[in-house]
Amino acid sequence: MKANQSAIINLPIAGTEVPELRESIGWERRDQDFPLLFERCNFWAGVRSNEGTLAGFGYICGMGLQHGYIEDIIVHPDHQKKGIGKALIKGLLEEAEKRGIEIVTLTFSEEHAEFYQSCGFTLSTGGVWRVEHRNRKTISTGFR
Repeated sequence: MKANQSAIINLPIAGTEVPELRESIGWERRDQDFPLLFERCNFWAGVRSNEGTLAGFGYICGMGLQHGYIEDIIVHPDHQKKGIGKALIKGLLEEAEKRGIEIVTLTFSEEHAEFYQSCGFTLSTGGVWRVEHRNRKTISTGFR
């Protein structure tokens, strides 16, 4: 994988590829979200490995007006630290600007703050509300 590989906006992605990528980093698969997510988000970005597998994925959702929200920047463990995360962010932000989305926000755990600052984000305070489901593991959001 080349560090300077570009993310492709609305890359064709099979229904199981993102759940498999989520699982590779220890997240819940959420198979029920795909392909519905592709119908409901504003746009997504993907990067494929030299072998053709999905190496990275992220998307922007929102109303398609002035503000958008980046979700799920995911890079397969075999392809981390190779510039794919930055390529995803760069591609998503460039597409947002083309579409007139002037403000983009995201949430992340503290361990990723330096990465997102290096991508041009300004750190700010915020909060997360989440429904607690019975019979599910508690997922830490990284917020205090």
